[in-house]
Amino acid sequence: MWCLCSGIGAVYTTWFEEFYVSRVHPLDYDIDEVRDNWINRLISTSQGRYPVELDPIRRHCHMVGDRNPAFLDPAIAKRGPYGAVIVPPSMLLTYFASNGPWPPEQGDVEMTEGGVTFGVPVPGDRGMNMEVQWDFLEPVRVGDTLRLELRIADVIVKPIKYDPYAVWITTETSFFNQDDAVVARWRNTLLIHRSPAQIAEDDERKAS
Repeated sequence: MWCLCSGIGAVYTTWFEEFYVSRVHPLDYDIDEVRDNWINRLISTSQGRYPVELDPIRRHCHMVGDRNPAFLDPAIAKRGPYGAVIVPPSMLLTYFASNGPWPPEQGDVEMTEGGVTFGVPVPGDRGMNMEVQWDFLEPVRVGDTLRLELRIADVIVKPIKYDPYAVWITTETSFFNQDDAVVARWRNTLLIHRSPAQIAEDDERKAS
């Protein structure tokens, strides 16, 4: 099993109207109800349109300077522990589990449904990506077919310096092969908080 993590070093982002956020006043926010309604909810699915192919793997490895023959040389890989070229542990799995660029086709549920919070109600509308973690559980070989499922894994209220009602949303994307074995998991944590103007506006109601 491989694990690839990125620390807290995300770029601050303001979510505009096209990234709809279901905003709730902190006094009306019931985190227990939110957790009951949202944790483990299926948000999106995608079925890879094409099987895993060597050429995209080769292009990826050339781009990042990876010369591992397990990813590039079918003859050497065939004699190796996996019996075929495998996909390097990377975000390349999302490419093979996607519907492909053409012809256009939506997954069972649109990825953008509910905006950046996937519909989870939150008090704020400012956000940043806090952490990405990959767990690579099984080898993915050339010829495999992949699909993915994205679910809400966790929702918590955890105060930050600027906002005591900051909400942390963790999603988990599971990747399955043609045998329905989970070959990888991708966990992503998003922090949503209020702007100073929102905090002042909310405090006015609290004081009234």
